[in-house]
Amino acid sequence: MYGVTERQFYNTFIKATKQSGNTGHNFLFLLESRLDNVVYRLNLARTRRGARQLVNHGHILVNGKKVDIPSFQVKPGSVIEVKEKSRTMPSIADALEASVGTVDYVTLDKENKKGVFTRLPERSELNAEINESLVVEFYNR
Repeated sequence: MYGVTERQFYNTFIKATKQSGNTGHNFLFLLESRLDNVVYRLNLARTRRGARQLVNHGHILVNGKKVDIPSFQVKPGSVIEVKEKSRTMPSIADALEASVGTVDYVTLDKENKKGVFTRLPERSELNAEINESLVVEFYNR
């Protein structure tokens, strides 16, 4: 679902176990705060794969600095925007046109193609079909 490899998935799980609190929730929060996922949640791309490509090709700025690493962990309060030269890209315009709305933990300024990752999501805001306890159980074997 998040478009990460098995190794990235496992490394994210290891980071989640080192944090205090519920490992399963931490794991989901780490996945949700990846830059490619935040770009997708801001509706700057239609798919996570498209968002990953935007990031890889250097079209995205985080707090005014170019970041081309999709796994970059976005902190709450960070400003994510499309580079000035990339704002006329048809794929971004199409994605923004097709968007219905954003999730509650991001805010978007469609005109300036800029958004803010306001806070970490709550578990109730994430996909209910994901059973994070099964992931924790699998990796704890």
